[in-house]
Amino acid sequence: MEMIEKGLLEEMGLELNLKPWATDGGAHFWEVPKTAFRSVYDDQPNAHKKFMEKLDACIRNHDKEIEKMCNFHHQGFVDAITELLKVRTDAEKLKVQVTDTNRRFQDAGKEVIVQTEDIIRCRIQQRNITTVVEKLQLCLPVLEMYSKLKEQMSAKRYYSALKTMEQLENVYFPRVSQYRFCQLMIENLPKLREDIKEISMSDLKDFLESIRKHSDKIGETAMKQAQQQKLFSVILQKQNNVKFGKTVYINDRIPEERNEIVLKPVFEEEDENEEEVLTVQDLVDFSPVYQCLHIYSVLGDEETFENYYRKQRKKQARLVLQPQSNMHETVDGYRRYFTQIVGFFVVEDHILHVTQGLVTRAYTDELWNMALSKIIAVLRAHSGYGFPVNRLFDLLFEIRDQYNETLLKKWAGVFRDIFEEDNYSPIPIVNEEEYKTVISKFPFQDPDLEKQSFPKKLPMSQSVPHIYIQVKEFIYASLKFSESLHRSSTEIDDMLRKSTNLLLTRTLSSCLLNLIKKPHIGLTELVQIIINTTHLEQACKYLEDFITNITNISQETVHTTRLYGLSTFKDARHAAEGEIYTKLNQKIDEFVQLADYDWTMSEPDGRASGYLMDLINFLRSIFQVFTHLPTNSNDHAAMSGKVAQTACMSACQHLSTSLMQMLLDSELKQISMGAVQQFNLDVIQCELFANSEPVPGFQGDTLQLAFIDLRQLLDLFMVWDWSTYLADYGQPASKYLRVNPNTALTLLENVTCRVHRGIKDTSKKNNIFAQFRKNDRDKQKLIETVVKQLRSLVNGMSQHT
Repeated sequence: MEMIEKGLLEEMGLELNLKPWATDGGAHFWEVPKTAFRSVYDDQPNAHKKFMEKLDACIRNHDKEIEKMCNFHHQGFVDAITELLKVRTDAEKLKVQVTDTNRRFQDAGKEVIVQTEDIIRCRIQQRNITTVVEKLQLCLPVLEMYSKLKEQMSAKRYYSALKTMEQLENVYFPRVSQYRFCQLMIENLPKLREDIKEISMSDLKDFLESIRKHSDKIGETAMKQAQQQKLFSVILQKQNNVKFGKTVYINDRIPEERNEIVLKPVFEEEDENEEEVLTVQDLVDFSPVYQCLHIYSVLGDEETFENYYRKQRKKQARLVLQPQSNMHETVDGYRRYFTQIVGFFVVEDHILHVTQGLVTRAYTDELWNMALSKIIAVLRAHSGYGFPVNRLFDLLFEIRDQYNETLLKKWAGVFRDIFEEDNYSPIPIVNEEEYKTVISKFPFQDPDLEKQSFPKKLPMSQSVPHIYIQVKEFIYASLKFSESLHRSSTEIDDMLRKSTNLLLTRTLSSCLLNLIKKPHIGLTELVQIIINTTHLEQACKYLEDFITNITNISQETVHTTRLYGLSTFKDARHAAEGEIYTKLNQKIDEFVQLADYDWTMSEPDGRASGYLMDLINFLRSIFQVFTHLPTNSNDHAAMSGKVAQTACMSACQHLSTSLMQMLLDSELKQISMGAVQQFNLDVIQCELFANSEPVPGFQGDTLQLAFIDLRQLLDLFMVWDWSTYLADYGQPASKYLRVNPNTALTLLENVTCRVHRGIKDTSKKNNIFAQFRKNDRDKQKLIETVVKQLRSLVNGMSQHT
């Protein structure tokens, strides 16, 4: 099909049924079948020539028409160009004028723009100020109330502070709850309430302690007031009887008139001393009770307060009712005993009448019945044969145990402070005076060290003499209480030794174990702790001598208790050694995590990996520190050497295990022989490190045996000696005795994947590599055979297990 203009076809004398094809401007193009042109050529002998002549004529006509049209429009085009040239000059002038006008407008408008921006900025500021003022007016009452709350807390007006908190929560906080400071205040209120509860409870405890101490004074005052009231009643009765003319006889003999002479001076004397007698309210400030009661009531926890108060007062009642050991010796002993009881019940009676519900009548009656039964029992027991005080001593022993617990807690804090301040370095001694000062505080003896010239160092750190001194201080504190129990020297000696054992085995041991577990304690500090515990253990015999000297009880006595310093410090040393091994292994793990093997490398790098060389250098430096610790005696040298040897062996074994796990990692899918050779270079460096004797004292190749499993496994793969391995498997003299079939199978399967993939890659190349492919296939067949045999061994082991 051809596309051609329809007019042209008509001029050429072709009349065909044409379909419109497309339009181009005003011309219409039609789709002409190719058969139409062939029909023109076939119908007439000179059809082609005629067709071309008509076509040329048609073209010439079109050219003439085009030329006429161009001539017709040419003059208009020329005129238009001329007008444009004239307009250009005017346009340029207009452009200059417009530019100048625009410039003048811009210059004139700059000041207006500046002023407008200032006005906008001022309006924004004014609006912001108005908003801030409104928000501040909303927030100021809240801040003022919160400030008031703080002032009330500072002034210890806790009840008012609780009321202020309620106002803040119910009235003020809802207005400004969207602000962050409000949320902080809301979050702080529960803490303030708990602080108020704790402070009020602390004041209550102080109040209870105060009335416990002054119960005898309260009772004495109450008894004096009762005596005055009784005398006053007698005088009033006498005066009434005289006024009405009645004669009253006292004891049926003495007339009342004579008694008046005796009583009146007494009454007058009491009147003179009336100002010196204080009331219960003068002696006791009950405000802590009232305040604590109000606070707990506001907080809705009144029941807790009541239970606590009654429980504590009941404990104090039991203490008051226990008679003192020397009560039977003097009248003052009885007087003090009964005035304490009276003082206790005077306080409870006052609380009963001024508070509602804190103390009930039933509660006071229960206490009174308990007091009566105890008083009767005491009076019955204290007969003419003396006053037995066995139960009192039992109570004192219980108090002694509690006192020892308090001492243990106190000394736990002392030990922690000593350990925190220690630098865990040997004590430097500059001159003879410093040496004598340390020796006077701690029993250290070392003839070899004494022969050395100054300056020199003691093996222990500063904490050792401080700990020794504090243990002696503890013994003094325990002795101070035990001496008041009127026990024999043997019993006191036994008490002191038991208390000291508790200090060593529980308090000091716990502090040492906590110290060892702290993350900032490094390897050198742990070694110093081991040395310190050795010296503290050796000092235990001097502590025993110290106790013997102050109690005058020989250590050869059959029932003498020994100090348990040996087990205490031995456990601490074991814990320190274990922590050394743990920290060292953790450091090794950190280095191993830096390993970045290319398991698909074709050739090894020719040198060991960087991470492994850094690890070996680190281990060398650590073991040098261990072996160069100051050892002023053979015992210290042996101890440091043992720790260093054990740590070195543990480190090598852990490193070997970590390398083996890395090589057999389940996520590792394929390994090239180049990677195996690179890994072998790293293991060689480990073996060289073991052969270099980083810590002296190992016998033979003991340290090298830590890497024997890796060495035999890698040798098996490096020389590809599977026939020997399979033939000698299970034999005691096998060259690869330490290679487990399961381990070998895992590594071989990873290497097999790599070899099998290489065979596939080679098979895609030209036939020139056919011989190489054959060798690879033979190797693959060998590997498959070995894998089958290894699997058979593994299955046999599983069935046997």
